[in-house]
Amino acid sequence: MFWAKVKLWWSRWWVPILIALAIAVSVLIPLWYMAGMEESVRRYIIALNVASLPFQTYATLLFVAFLYLLQYGGGFAMFRKSKIDSARVNIRFSDVIGNEEAKREAWEVVELLKDRAMLKRVGGKILHGLLMVGPPGCGKTMLAKAIATEAGVPFLSTAGSEFVEIFVGVGASRVRKLFSQARNYAAAYGACIIFIDEIEVLGRTRVVYDAFGGGQEGNSTLNQLLVEMDGLVDNDAPVVVIGAMNMKEEVLDPALRRPGRFDRQITIDLPNLKERKDIFDYYAKKIKVDPSVDFARLARKTIRYSPAEIENVLKESILIATREKREVVTYKDCTRALERIELGIAHRVMMTPKEREMTAYHEAGHLVLVYLHHPTNDVFKASIIQRGGVLGVVHSVPREEYILSDSASLYADLLVSLGGYLAEKIKYGVTTEGVGSDFSHAMSRAHYMVWVLGMGDSGLVGNYHSLPPNALSDAMRDRLMADTNALLARAHKQAEAIMREHWPIIERFAAELLRRDELDYDEIVAIFREFGKPPHPLPESVS
Repeated sequence: MFWAKVKLWWSRWWVPILIALAIAVSVLIPLWYMAGMEESVRRYIIALNVASLPFQTYATLLFVAFLYLLQYGGGFAMFRKSKIDSARVNIRFSDVIGNEEAKREAWEVVELLKDRAMLKRVGGKILHGLLMVGPPGCGKTMLAKAIATEAGVPFLSTAGSEFVEIFVGVGASRVRKLFSQARNYAAAYGACIIFIDEIEVLGRTRVVYDAFGGGQEGNSTLNQLLVEMDGLVDNDAPVVVIGAMNMKEEVLDPALRRPGRFDRQITIDLPNLKERKDIFDYYAKKIKVDPSVDFARLARKTIRYSPAEIENVLKESILIATREKREVVTYKDCTRALERIELGIAHRVMMTPKEREMTAYHEAGHLVLVYLHHPTNDVFKASIIQRGGVLGVVHSVPREEYILSDSASLYADLLVSLGGYLAEKIKYGVTTEGVGSDFSHAMSRAHYMVWVLGMGDSGLVGNYHSLPPNALSDAMRDRLMADTNALLARAHKQAEAIMREHWPIIERFAAELLRRDELDYDEIVAIFREFGKPPHPLPESVS
């Protein structure tokens, strides 16, 4: 291992050493030669060189400048990979919140790297590759760094886009250089980890025929990666490749996904309720937070949020507190940060009293239908302040993590979509342009329920969108459209009956929105309690 470290040191410093030796030789030999000359000749030569020194310096700088432009501006940029010592990474498994199953699989890689001597005695080999797949911001890079830290091995980090170039052969050469450096580090330190983010850019399925030849460079780069991951070299030092991607694994070439290259696949999922609470607690330790902030409640409001998005909520809440000249983040700051991220920045536009009133009734109609008749969603915010190009909004989120939506939830979406239209119609007898987006959502949802999920009244079952466009007869299309219209008509009739039955509640909410512009969850629940309508039970609290 000593000679491996010497070899690694020489591979990194041989160029500066040779340059220093060349400079020393170019200076010492002329001095030795001029020492034997006559004084007048020596003075003449020195004067001539000093006089020409500015021009020579200018010419040298001009040459170097053109060479730099050719190398860095013309596409031959040096390979930008970063080598990070495991001690400097300093990310432990305890810093990765949630994804316990993924952490268990990753820990096996750590144990194999630590016990590689025993593994070699048994006759086994360390995994060549580990593929991490999941939504963005869920901690794939952090988990890779944790593997390097816990195993105590060097960590080379790069991105798939670094291997894409317009010049033939550059990508393949960079792959060879990366793996050559990784094997040198592995020989010196026992093992090395290569982390390639956005590996789908590098590992897409190869192009069999390309009329313009543009895909051949990508093919050669991928072929080089396949060869390097096979480990067909004299050096048997373990190099583990960790690839991360946000897309489905099917986009990768089958040769890259086979065992012997990427031996394991780890799925990194979005955090559940308890994990979101733990993530809030983890990031809250780094800032000044009011002790009364209920992170369990914030975790319920951030369903389907990634860890990066949760961190962004706290960052935004810090900005809100700073703008208001406060040094402590409160629960109100966090909820306002959520609203800013989810709904956009609030803009107070000048509306006529009639427009403002119609907006209030419109949102009150949505609010009442969500609260009273949606089996899975709850209302966390109602507003008639313009956000994101709309004059008002009712923000509803699922009360729990639901993987599948049943027919009752889908039908409830139809009812809620029609609430704004019906509120305007019942109150004024006319409607506004604001119902257009609600109708688009309602019609697309009804179409999906009938054409894809077989939820129409006529009993037609099947996903008719999976068929070719000309496979359906006109009679079948008419039957499916009739089912879609019947579903919308039934939802319209039921929603109108519900709203007329609870019209006093709608009037009450419209008046409150006109008076206060916005209503939070607690204020909404308090008004419903006035009419004997308690809130839906929330999921169990997390500790």
